[in-house]
Amino acid sequence: MAITLTPVALERVQRFVAQTPGALGLRFGVARTGCSGWGHVADLARDEREGDTVFEFDGVRIYVDADSLALVDGTEIDFAKQGLGETFLFRNPNATAECGCGESFTTQADAA
Repeated sequence: MAITLTPVALERVQRFVAQTPGALGLRFGVARTGCSGWGHVADLARDEREGDTVFEFDGVRIYVDADSLALVDGTEIDFAKQGLGETFLFRNPNATAECGCGESFTTQADAA
């Protein structure tokens, strides 16, 4: 089991954590959303919650809740500039399909 960060995502998360008092690392998971069902959610972690799995990647702690873990295990998080904006990108091996706009995904289990 692992969540990984590309070098550019790692640098971005390190900067966010360093600039935010009380931040422990990155909180990563999923929420029901969009037309396909699941959307990736990333935010700064301010606490460790019961049931969290904590990954450490080059000094950055990544907190994943128990309900999200099976859906995001193996995900590589990247960061890129797109047009005038910047965004995190998720390469999730558990996603078997995405909606047309790329906001949400489904898994093999959702198809069953």
